[in-house]
Amino acid sequence: MTISSLLETPSELTDSASSKTAIVLMTRVRLARNLAGFSFPGWAKAPQREEVFAKCRDAVAAAPQMKRCFNVAIGELSDLERQVLVERHLISRELSGAKGGAGVIISKDQAFSVMMNEEDHLRIQVLRAGFNLKKAWSTINDLDSTLEDHLDFAFSPTLGYLTACPTNLGTAMRASAMMHLPALVISNQMEKVVRAVNQLGMVVRGLFGEGSDASGSIFQISNQTTLGESEEEIIKRLGSVLQSIVEHELNARAKLLEADAGKLFDKIGRAYGILQNSHLLSSSEAMNLLSLIRLGVDLGAFADGNRSVIDRLFIEAQPGHLQYAQKGEFEPGQRDMLRAERLRAEFANFTRPDFSFNQPEKN
Repeated sequence: MTISSLLETPSELTDSASSKTAIVLMTRVRLARNLAGFSFPGWAKAPQREEVFAKCRDAVAAAPQMKRCFNVAIGELSDLERQVLVERHLISRELSGAKGGAGVIISKDQAFSVMMNEEDHLRIQVLRAGFNLKKAWSTINDLDSTLEDHLDFAFSPTLGYLTACPTNLGTAMRASAMMHLPALVISNQMEKVVRAVNQLGMVVRGLFGEGSDASGSIFQISNQTTLGESEEEIIKRLGSVLQSIVEHELNARAKLLEADAGKLFDKIGRAYGILQNSHLLSSSEAMNLLSLIRLGVDLGAFADGNRSVIDRLFIEAQPGHLQYAQKGEFEPGQRDMLRAERLRAEFANFTRPDFSFNQPEKN
C-alpha cells in the first residue's frame, strides 16, 4: 500500500459519514512498549536499532488488524509526506525527524498506527471518531495482546511496562480525547478548566500535543498518571473528566446565547462571510474560522451533516495537506492563497446560516 492510496482510502476520521458528535472530535489510546534485552532507542547503536525495527516490523505487519497495511521506514518518506502523517495524527513530530531504524505501520482504515523506534521501541495507538474511550481501549488491548504473543516486552512486576521516560511506567498508556471547546474559549473559562483538569491528574495540550497551540479551540485532554492504576481505572477516570468538560462547554454555549446571542451570531456570520470571500488565510485563522462554523453546526445554524465537512477541512487546511494536494512545496504566502482558494470552493455552495434557534444542541 502506498501513501497516496492510504490517504485516498476513506477513514473513520475523514469519511463524511463518520463525524457526528459535537464537542469530542476524536478519541485516542496509545501504549508504549519496549523489547526486553535491548537498549531504548535513544541509547541504542545503529545496528541494534535496525535489529529491533526488523523484529517489530515483522510482528506488527503480521497482526490481523494490519491486513493490507501501509508499512514504511521513515527514511523512505519525503519531508512533505511525513508532515501529512503528523497532521493526521498518525505519527508524532518526534518520529517524523527520526533517522535510521525507525518506521511506522498504519492500518488501511487509519484506525491503527504503530510507530517503531520513536522514544520507545513501539508506540501503538488507535484512533476513534467521537467519544469512544472504552471501544478504543478494547481495540488496542486486542492488538497489544497479539503482539505480546510474538514479542518479549520489557516488564517489571513492580514498575509495570518499562519505558524510556519514567512518567510512562506502569500501564504505559496515554488515553486522550480531542475536544472542540469554543464557548469556553470565547467566555475566557479555559484557564480555569485547565487548572481544574491538572488538579485531577490530567493534562491539557493543543491540537498536535505537547508544545502546540490550541488552534480552532481544539484541545487534547489526556491522563498524566500511568503508574499505580489499571488501564480500566484510567479509562473510567478520564471518561468522567471528559464528560464534565462536555457539560461545562454546553453550559458555556447556553450562557453565551442567553447573555448576548447577537454577538455570538455575528462571530459565526462573519466567519461564514470570510470563508466565502477571502483570498489569503493563514493556518491559524482558517482553523479559528472553521471552529466558529462548527459551533454554528452544533447550535443548529447549519445543517447537522456539515459537521463532517468541517472536521475534514480541519485536516485538509493544514500546510502539509495543502501542498500534498497541489503536488509541490510552497512558501507560506502561497499556502495562504491556496488555503483561501480551497475554502472558498468548499463554502461557495454552503447553505447560509439560520439563526432562528434558541438553545444549543445537546449531545
